[in-house]
Amino acid sequence: RGGGGAMESAAKGGYVLANLAEVVERVLGFLPTKALLRAACVCRLWRECARRTLRTRQRIAWVSALEPGPAENHALVRALARELENVHVLPQTVLYIADAETFSGHEECHEQKKARKRNSKETALAVEKLLPKRCQVLGLVTPGIVVTPMGSSSNQPQEIEEGEAGFALLFPKIDGVKIHTFHFSKDVKNRVFDESKFAEAGLKNNPDLRVVLLFGYNSWKTGATRFLHQIVNPLNEKSIILAGGQVESFTSLTSENSHAQPGDACGVVGLAFSGAQIQSATVLLDQDVADERTAEAAMQRLKAANIPEHNTIGFMFACVGRGYRHYKTKRNMEADAFRKFFPNVPLFGFFGHGEIGCDRIVTGNFVLRECNDIKDDLLHGYTTVMTLIHLGSTK
Repeated sequence: RGGGGAMESAAKGGYVLANLAEVVERVLGFLPTKALLRAACVCRLWRECARRTLRTRQRIAWVSALEPGPAENHALVRALARELENVHVLPQTVLYIADAETFSGHEECHEQKKARKRNSKETALAVEKLLPKRCQVLGLVTPGIVVTPMGSSSNQPQEIEEGEAGFALLFPKIDGVKIHTFHFSKDVKNRVFDESKFAEAGLKNNPDLRVVLLFGYNSWKTGATRFLHQIVNPLNEKSIILAGGQVESFTSLTSENSHAQPGDACGVVGLAFSGAQIQSATVLLDQDVADERTAEAAMQRLKAANIPEHNTIGFMFACVGRGYRHYKTKRNMEADAFRKFFPNVPLFGFFGHGEIGCDRIVTGNFVLRECNDIKDDLLHGYTTVMTLIHLGSTK
């Protein structure tokens, strides 16, 4: 009888899991995405339940790398290989940023036995292979990293100016929000930029465009700054937030099947965020911001934008000349100031070779401070740009 009772209970459990969608969805809701996709192969009911479950997962996730990896792998590759098994979103767009020194293999080895240098293309391919094939991937390498450790949005963000570090932001499909990558490379044969390319990239004639993150690469090349002006100036409109900076290089742009730009090229890559529900704000910390009081005053301006903290992400684009050297050896000053005013917003970014942005907030028709018509207004050096992007309320 005992054996028969167990078999009867198992049969009932099997019936429930094969026929009652409400129960199946409740059970599948506990699974991370990779396990959920495997479960979707069991039967038609589970497949439909898995799809509905995935559609409800619209919160940004991220993977942080703060510890050096093995000599042959960057820490970000190791972190992604481990943590992607646990994330609860299906990435549609991924932005990853890693330190240029160790990602690209330029690090100095002080050991007598020299480790094999990494190849940036190999490392980029290793990252891309870990991500879903259909997602857009934009990868950048920069001199320094700003990253919030995994686990909670309230974790203290870290300014990593030296050493191995990186992060990958995982954007799922979000109702009412479209995120796409773009790339403009300088044409050596034509000094005038063809602005029709803006429309092709969704940066023109797009009434829902709210935020554009711009990253210039190979800024040391002749004509690179002029080309960046040609991109930034036409986009300098009241209804759009522009922010970003000059990076060392970009290593991934899978939407164009390009893993690295030619060594002699320069240009601009970026992410465009479109959607009526998006709110954003940005402030500029200029050269005069050099202590805790003035840094916090800048954060107060950003706080005045009243951007909701729920489902919001922060970006910090700083000059390599700032950080602890600028603040008289006090480390993490700007990230700490951000955390004081935004305790539940994760912060990400980098230390680079130039900054893009100004004081601006766009929520409806309210503008905190408009940029004027001077072309240099959005391009800076020795500054920090702080930006908030709110992607709307989640279900």
